Amino acid sequence: MTVPPTGTTAFFRQDVHTVARGLIGATFLVHGVGGVVVETEAYAPEDPASHSYRGRTMRNAAMFGPAGHLYVYRSYGIHWCANVVCGNEGMGAAVLLRALEPVRGIEEMRARRGLDDLTLLCAGPGRLCQALGIAGEHDGLALCRRPFELRLPTSLPEITAGPRVGITRATELPWRYALRGSRFVSRPRPRA
Repeated sequence: MTVPPTGTTAFFRQDVHTVARGLIGATFLVHGVGGVVVETEAYAPEDPASHSYRGRTMRNAAMFGPAGHLYVYRSYGIHWCANVVCGNEGMGAAVLLRALEPVRGIEEMRARRGLDDLTLLCAGPGRLCQALGIAGEHDGLALCRRPFELRLPTSLPEITAGPRVGITRATELPWRYALRGSRFVSRPRPRA
């Protein structure tokens, strides 16, 4: 199923966990470069690890916008990270895109990342953004319009869940979702 070009679909207006699981197995492309989403993390408004937890700021404004748009920010001032806004507008919920299996534009991804190892091209949110060319100018853009293409999976893949990584609060919550058995997920790999 392809997200229609006319606007945000009901899929993105669902709760953050449904969207995080539903994006596993989706094809995500930026200017025709990308692959299959194999790992996500959920960030809800009541979650102390979420950027929206303390309210709206200039940095996180896109998180409070319409569902189906990207919230892009710099992590530690170094790496870009991309999140899909979900839930109701004004809610502040988003799903971090953690990893994908490269499928299209692999040579372009390799050139952007400066490495050949296919399993490391998009294994981690910073790597994913660098490989796909996602940066600050994509913050707030709708996923249903160019340069993006998002095709949701037509069948339900087998998904594992475990604790999120790279955060200091709410680390015990099993809100990291991954495609079971994928060699393209980031490390540490979620347990089966």
